[in-house]
Parts: sequence; structure tokens; C-alpha cells
Amino acid sequence: MFKKLFMLIVAGFFLASCAATNTDQGGDVDAASASTTSSGGEITAGTQEDLIVNVGDRVFFEFDSSELTVDAQATLDAQAAWLMQYPDTNITVEGHADERGTREYNLALGDKRAFSVYSYLAQAGVDTNRMEYVSWGKERPEVIGSDETAYSQNRRGVTIVSN
Repeated sequence: MFKKLFMLIVAGFFLASCAATNTDQGGDVDAASASTTSSGGEITAGTQEDLIVNVGDRVFFEFDSSELTVDAQATLDAQAAWLMQYPDTNITVEGHADERGTREYNLALGDKRAFSVYSYLAQAGVDTNRMEYVSWGKERPEVIGSDETAYSQNRRGVTIVSN
């Protein structure tokens, strides 16, 4: 939750700085090819960094569930729109679980989560030839810990730009 809030704040600062700095430079900036981070570096359009900064690369799941929440669906709608802008961009959807449960159970749950994201994006119009999905189960936690804060960050689906 804090990570999402931080990303929204950074995005807000980013947009505010772009509006303030691009008006007095006298030249056009091609928004489709690059944008600027808050630290002044450019982001190449259609890349993983572009997806993370401008759309969000992950959705979160409830305990023992592969159902997409309303927030997850909103993020995936934005991802689908972003993917439509970059038709040559391919992705891999990763499904993850928290540390509770057996390895086999969590691999199966991660697979269901990845497939939920994959299916939603496909229904939103993203060509399935551009997408793959994989489960990592509990093998690649985002946050180390054995409490609800860590668990909630590890129950996720992550969209990775693969080209």
C-alpha cells in the first residue's frame, strides 16, 4: 500500500515538473518516445521502467485467492491501454504467493493468479501471442517477513516487459 502511495506521489511530482519545465524550452518533446523521471533521467517509452512509472506493473490478491480486486482491474485496464500503445512490446505475467503453504500449493496458486492477469488482459484486447505467464509460487518474495504486511506484498501478479 505504501509503495503504491509512493509511486502515485512520485508520478504527481513527475507530471508537475514536466508541466513546469517543458513550457519555456521552446522545443517540442516527443511524449511517445521519452519522459523524464524526477531525478532528471529519461525513460524510454514502451520499456519496463515506463510501465512501472506511468501505469504500474503489479496487482495484489487477497489471501488464498486468484480473483482480481477492483483495484487490480483498474491497474490492468491501464496496462492494457499502455500495451495497445506499444504493439511490439511483449510481456510475461508472473504469479506469486506468500510463504504460507507448501511449495506445490503456492506454485499452483501463483499459476492461477498469473492466468487471471493474462486472461483479463486478453479480454481487454491484448493479443495472446504477445503474452506468456509463469508461476514463481513463494520462491521470489518481494518482501521478506512473516507478517501480514509482507504477505500482502508477496501475493501479487507482476507484468514484465520481455523484449
